[in-house]
Amino acid sequence: MQEAWPRVIAHADMDAFYASVEQLDDPGLRGQPLLVGPRSDRGVVLTASYEARPFGVGSAMPMTRARRLCPQAVVVPPRFERYKAVSKRVMRVFADFSPAVEALSLDEAFLDMTGTGHIFGPPETFGARLKNAISEATGGLSASVGISATKYVAKVASGYSKPDGLTIVPPERAKQWLAPQPVAMLWGAGPKTQRRLAALGLATIGDVAAADRRWLASKLGKAGSHFHELAQAKDPRPVARSRTAKSIGSERTLASDVKSETEIAFQLRRAADAVGRRLRRNGYVARGVRVKLKRSDFRSLTRQRGLAEPTDVSEDLYRMAVALLPEFNDAGPFRLIGIAAYELDRRTEARQLHLGMGEGSRQQRLDAVLDQADERFGPGAVHRAGDLIRQSPIGPEVDLDFLLDDGD
Repeated sequence: MQEAWPRVIAHADMDAFYASVEQLDDPGLRGQPLLVGPRSDRGVVLTASYEARPFGVGSAMPMTRARRLCPQAVVVPPRFERYKAVSKRVMRVFADFSPAVEALSLDEAFLDMTGTGHIFGPPETFGARLKNAISEATGGLSASVGISATKYVAKVASGYSKPDGLTIVPPERAKQWLAPQPVAMLWGAGPKTQRRLAALGLATIGDVAAADRRWLASKLGKAGSHFHELAQAKDPRPVARSRTAKSIGSERTLASDVKSETEIAFQLRRAADAVGRRLRRNGYVARGVRVKLKRSDFRSLTRQRGLAEPTDVSEDLYRMAVALLPEFNDAGPFRLIGIAAYELDRRTEARQLHLGMGEGSRQQRLDAVLDQADERFGPGAVHRAGDLIRQSPIGPEVDLDFLLDDGD
């Protein structure tokens, strides 16, 4: 019974979200293998439809490889404004079921359903009702839902029987249920960590659970203790009710590789303008800037630094990004360039920057004019003079993060 559980946590994850939205809007795409991403061979797959996945295609895969594996796939460029609009409908459904919703991205969230059994019924009933409500609100999109007593087990459960799955893992069976799952299912175990675990002879979550915790910590540091706890089905983290943006960013896959600092700085300028605009539109200021460069061999490099004062001014972001370039110490060439603003705070009256005199105020006024032009005439209607002088073909902007709370 649900009432006997210490907590009732659900994780809902939309199925192949971007691709499913495209198939919803264009019936001609339904049933076809579909790749969402830049049509350029230099781009990466953002989402692959379930019809494409049997061919070995997945998200973050280079488009060239995806098209080799699945040459019959239809490639559709992303429409992020549309995905955000559908996401808001989904998040409203979540809010109808629980006041405690922690969104992880546009298409997935945790819901704390503890104590709601008398309203929504046991987990099986509640899960079915949630899935039906999502389908009704979105015109037919499906979600997979996992329900257990911890965030971690609920998240693993939501991916267990995709697409359109519903998996219930009672707390007394959670450790046993996790045991045969591969270590790739451990939250935070990326490919490099998975290889380290394999080298230690740990292939399944059960192997990690059976290992000595002190031994794991000696081999993997704090991560070893963390993985041991997860493998025991222990995860005390609460559902964060007021989760806000972790970062806001813009990154672009270029039509041709670049290596000169001048060309990189030009791309950083465009990214800083996009990030600054989104900060201001959503009422955030950033305390740090992160620069991402992806080499032609697909190896990603990042450098970051905190700002002296929180800001939403595009010029501040750009100057910090350029200052970070010498720290890369890599000659490239680079196929992708991006900026992210991190450690975000809501802009309050106390932090509100005033439009007075001086260079900072001049930049704020310039940002305000560019923002107004974008609002009135659409993105890209007004360019900085440097953008017009320089010719630099780029792919479409790929908006890969970035969680915003309901203020977006």
